[in-house]
Amino acid sequence: MVSFALFFTLGVWCLQQLAFLPTLPFYWPLAAGCLFLPRGKHSAWRLARRAVMLFAAALLGFAYAAWVAEARLSDTLPNAWQGRDITLTGVVAEMPRPHERGQRFMFDVETVETPGAQVPNRILLATYAAKRQETLNVHAAERWRFTVRLKQPHGTSNPYGHDFEAWMLERRLGASGYVHPKGNRERLAETAGGYRIEQLRENVRDHFLHTLQDAPYTGILVALAVGDQASISSAQWQLFTRTGINHLMSISGLHITMLSGLFFALTYWLWRRSARLTLYFPARKAAAVVGIIAALGYALISGFEIPAQRTLYMLSAFAAMLLLSRNVAPGQMLAAALMIVLLADPWAVLAPGFWLSFGAVTLIFYVTANRLRQPHGFKAYGVVQWAMMVGLIPPLLALFQQLSLVSPLANALAIPLVSFVVVPLTLLGALPLLDWLLPLAHQVLAGCMAYLQWLDRLPVAVWVQHAPPPWSIALGVLGAAWILAPRGFPLRALGIILILPMFLVAPNAPEPNTARILIFDVGQGLAVAVQTAQHTLLFDTGPDFSGEADSGNRILVPSLRALGIARLDGLILSHSDLDHVGGTTSVREVLAPGWIRTSMPAAHPLLAGTSSVLPCRDGDAWNWDGVNFEILHPGPLSKKRKKHDNNESCVLRISIGTQHVLLTGDIESPAEASLLARHPDRLPATLLVAPHHGSKSSSSPDFVAAVAPHQVVFTSGYRNRFHHPHPTVVRRYAQSGTELLRSDRDGAILVEMNAGELRLEPYRRTHRRYWTHDPE
Repeated sequence: MVSFALFFTLGVWCLQQLAFLPTLPFYWPLAAGCLFLPRGKHSAWRLARRAVMLFAAALLGFAYAAWVAEARLSDTLPNAWQGRDITLTGVVAEMPRPHERGQRFMFDVETVETPGAQVPNRILLATYAAKRQETLNVHAAERWRFTVRLKQPHGTSNPYGHDFEAWMLERRLGASGYVHPKGNRERLAETAGGYRIEQLRENVRDHFLHTLQDAPYTGILVALAVGDQASISSAQWQLFTRTGINHLMSISGLHITMLSGLFFALTYWLWRRSARLTLYFPARKAAAVVGIIAALGYALISGFEIPAQRTLYMLSAFAAMLLLSRNVAPGQMLAAALMIVLLADPWAVLAPGFWLSFGAVTLIFYVTANRLRQPHGFKAYGVVQWAMMVGLIPPLLALFQQLSLVSPLANALAIPLVSFVVVPLTLLGALPLLDWLLPLAHQVLAGCMAYLQWLDRLPVAVWVQHAPPPWSIALGVLGAAWILAPRGFPLRALGIILILPMFLVAPNAPEPNTARILIFDVGQGLAVAVQTAQHTLLFDTGPDFSGEADSGNRILVPSLRALGIARLDGLILSHSDLDHVGGTTSVREVLAPGWIRTSMPAAHPLLAGTSSVLPCRDGDAWNWDGVNFEILHPGPLSKKRKKHDNNESCVLRISIGTQHVLLTGDIESPAEASLLARHPDRLPATLLVAPHHGSKSSSSPDFVAAVAPHQVVFTSGYRNRFHHPHPTVVRRYAQSGTELLRSDRDGAILVEMNAGELRLEPYRRTHRRYWTHDPE
């Protein structure tokens, strides 16, 4: 069972790495035929049969995942209906989550009223408050008629970035869009059948918010009660990650196990008090049934995420064996839970929580089950904590590129306090007449948070590094298993040697006289990183998305850190438009640039606290490791300079030998004319990042002819409201023989540059998955 489940998982994982879905008819009969091989008497035949059976398990996982994916991908929005008004009716399928200008929620479509329109069964919608219009408030389980505008799932594509399209596919979301502020917005019914649990979750959340008002940790209690992790602020998540207790501050398997165990013990104690009940049905079996019902209820109200599913399935397997009066090995229970999770959701293998959740339970079984000398009490707790600290090093470095060094100290207090005090008080406080327990739960949690904040201020609280190569992760897993092997296993300390490559083998930096350039896909905005042998420069920081999310903390910092860039030597902010400087604060906090060059005034809020701020000036130049950098614009500043002037954007030229890259910010025709007058000999470039995202007001014919780029990159968002790049500009570059690249179509552009050539890699194409959207 265990081997079959592992190879089934391998097959599912392999399918999720493909660029295109395979043809299915060939796989099903082959897998089925392998499962029914006859048994043999010879050991060689038995060994071969077992190998074929495991291959069949992997093939079944592969074929099953492909079959589910094919069905899921068929429910999508046709190209012809993107961006068009569609009137439909349906039900709010989850508790809405607020954003700065409205709400965001999943919507189950029931009928489409627009003739000829085709809409997926489930979509992701957002509302936006329009001027002079009443704010639209929707609630879970309500039935509405909306006029919406939709688009196909499409996200940014960057190294080590979040895959929004996979996230949409996993949740059966075939399109995203918004409710038209001037269209139909009619509530048809306040409650629709089949959505009572989501309605209950929202009621609990609203009850918490009303009871605790503006208490700082209300969102954490909401997350512990109903699994709404969006209620936890970005700063709080960062604290939990740095102290290694993020697994506790959402619905975890530990919380569900604790609640189920509490109901099991209470039912067992009460049931045994009645001789009649005990004779009718054994107390232990009755307690198992009640415990599973409690676990199911908590898992459902928490949103039924992977940790909750895994725990529920394991507890169900345990209860089933108890009801059938059979013993089952822990590994078999875990294998059964693994199979059920993947059958329900083949995309679970893409989620970090899947690997951390099953990995943590595997470690617990590994260090506690089938050991000759079983630890007890505090010693058992210490053994498990040691296993978590060592065994989770490989997945944490692979997934997040950081480790909490204070995690053992943080978990030593947080696990018992949160699991056995905060969570019970929180769940009881959700019940009628017991809301007075919520302030008490908040006070206990506040004490825990103060302790975590103190740990986070320690100088060695967290280890942050590059993404380790895949082969070192495999070695690290083997090394961790070696270290945690039972007492008597030879040379356990040598497992450390197998772990070390994850820390020591860093990505190769460019050679002298070469550069590595990464033009990020940040949507409608610009951010470009330039790495030489010993220096790194960032040109612009992309847009601010909303609230606490910006391109700095969502895209730039994770990618640069994973690539082995721990700090910036320089940061250029071309001008003050938010789509170019929106991620500046996040970048400065983590990557601490040595200096900043900008056309913005020194008093700009984004520059506060910077010791070295230099203006972008025509003629400024420097050389890093054989790579030449030169500022070409702006020239002498106008006396009537505008507050927001695209034509004051910094223009940077990067040169190695005969290869040149030109970064132009948002300059428009007047600035282009100035550059043609001042630097006609400095404009020719191999690669050009198009001015102002390819707007009609830029890329004048004379400028395009003077630059004569071999390649041009338009950094524009998918279906952006400015309609960048403009068709006239695209046609102008195409007619000049320039190769056209677009961040919305090609993702991030990776450039390897030396004195003789310039090689480009469109990340979205080279790292395509079968669910990747191909814009027309």
